[in-house]
Amino acid sequence: MLVSTKINPRKSKWRTCLTEHWPEYAIEASCIGLFMISACSFGVLLFHPDSQVARVIHNQFLLRVVMGLAMGTTAVTLIYSPFGKRSGAHMNPSTTLTFLRLAKIGPVDAFFYMVSQFAGAITGVGIARLALDFRLSHPSVNYVVTLPGPHGQWWAFAAEMGITFVLMSVILRVSNMPKWNRYTGLLAGLLVVVYISIEAPISGMSMNPARSVGSAFSAANWTAIWIYFIAPPLGMLLGAELYVRQHGIAQVFCAKLHHDNDERCIFRCTYPG
Repeated sequence: MLVSTKINPRKSKWRTCLTEHWPEYAIEASCIGLFMISACSFGVLLFHPDSQVARVIHNQFLLRVVMGLAMGTTAVTLIYSPFGKRSGAHMNPSTTLTFLRLAKIGPVDAFFYMVSQFAGAITGVGIARLALDFRLSHPSVNYVVTLPGPHGQWWAFAAEMGITFVLMSVILRVSNMPKWNRYTGLLAGLLVVVYISIEAPISGMSMNPARSVGSAFSAANWTAIWIYFIAPPLGMLLGAELYVRQHGIAQVFCAKLHHDNDERCIFRCTYPG
């Protein structure tokens, strides 16, 4: 009796990607996990009523500025770390989906990236919950859940679309100029600082479905979660569409935020040199 040795190409592709690219998937999970641990820790430090910082600084805007600086620095550190340089430091399903649309990442890699990002965000908040205990669940911190502000859900939706549109527009314009590519992470971090300082009261400043799910999962608070699943990807895709219409898809070189390094690249890369 003959046994067929024909390999299913679809199964082979999934197995090959998982076998060869699992370090990048693990990095994506770890980076967003560390980002969430940082967000939870600084949330407690700055907003919990028992915190010495919260007792000294009473101005909410100033507290948001400090929070923005902390999270912007965290993002920049992760992007420029050896791990972020290797995976591309997406840390956001919206970013990965946009580069899938731009044909810079394969569908299988994109799937595993997004699964890793959600898993990493949930795990990161879970670790912070164990370390910070009741302080993280206090209403003043509330697991740093992203929620619409007093203007309502549609203002939050519009704000999330706007800030992600600008973020992806900046990323594509800077990362695809070899002379300026190395500064992409710095500009992304700067936008995080500005957004948390100014935009956070409107939507909670998510830009990231995985980031919002990570907090919502531990808090068991899924209020208006649809906003953070729809608005950020839509904003980034619109930013990408505008860039392609202006410059052409051939001017999208790679899915890495920071390509000027010696780490391996698993993307459909046409970066010069």
